[in-house]
Amino acid sequence: GWRAEGRLQSPAQVHSLSLRLLYLYFHGKDNFWFFSFMQGSKLEVPLWLAKGLHDSKRRIISVELPKIYKEAWRTVFSADANVVDLHKMGPYYYGFGSQLLNFDNPENPEIAQTILQTFISRFRRIMDSSQNAYNEDTSALVARLDELERALFRAGQKGLNDFQCWEKGQASQITASSLVQNYGKRKFTDVDC
Repeated sequence: GWRAEGRLQSPAQVHSLSLRLLYLYFHGKDNFWFFSFMQGSKLEVPLWLAKGLHDSKRRIISVELPKIYKEAWRTVFSADANVVDLHKMGPYYYGFGSQLLNFDNPENPEIAQTILQTFISRFRRIMDSSQNAYNEDTSALVARLDELERALFRAGQKGLNDFQCWEKGQASQITASSLVQNYGKRKFTDVDC
């Protein structure tokens, strides 16, 4: 899974915590865990924990960007985002990247712009591929896609399959939704009163 890397700040900035150690307490169903980390320790923690520990006022931790969001990779994305295997680099590139924007990072505007431009440049190719792969093995097409892109691809495929069924006369009868049917019943009962 994705993790955020963090570095503990100086003891003076930890305020209410111990001057030399940061203590983390985790309470499980039947267990109680206690961890301590020295100032300057570098560790990988899940995103939810990094978000919980990050406090812009107290500066308990600082968060280091994963390499795919750093400047070198942003340059690759701006050159040609379609060549990057997003699934290999991180299967939740868009979702995780947008969560990173919650941390006070001076590179946030560039990260947000890269995520947006990456999506825009890859979107058309994904939709074109999904619409031109009828009754084909699509595993090679989706192998390099992020999970959001895979969902878009599946939606495109479903639309194509539904259209093909409709075109062949295999679509089911179009019926009014229950919401519309109930609305009509309410209207008539209101008139009777």
